[in-house]
Amino acid sequence: MKRLPALFLVLVLGACATTSKKSNLEALKPTVESFHQLIRWRDYRSAARLIVPERRTDFQRARIDLHDERDLTITDYEIEDVKLSDDGQRATVQSRIQWMRLPSASERTALVTSEFVFRNGTWLLERQLDGPFEGELP
Repeated sequence: MKRLPALFLVLVLGACATTSKKSNLEALKPTVESFHQLIRWRDYRSAARLIVPERRTDFQRARIDLHDERDLTITDYEIEDVKLSDDGQRATVQSRIQWMRLPSASERTALVTSEFVFRNGTWLLERQLDGPFEGELP
């Protein structure tokens, strides 16, 4: 009889953890979509708001230095995979991004890995490997 309350507690805590992880994943989706749409439409100032604060200024400076408002065109993107960490606080997103950066007229395609972190109730981009911003969000 004493085991029943302990079993109930385990089931409730397990359900809460699953619900929390699911709600974090649902909160991640609009952030990922927004970031991709903003860079596609060259709204880098708004995109920077979705990046961890310690990297925003460098990201914005790079956009200015590289003349990305004029020279970078994201032609297409497709989100291919999203993995959430066990604790629901980190996520890895893989997306295929196609872009051109003048003066080159060649379109490039890369499978970009983006790492998002859940801070203060908000998902923020912390790291990105490959793609048009390669090396800027290490």
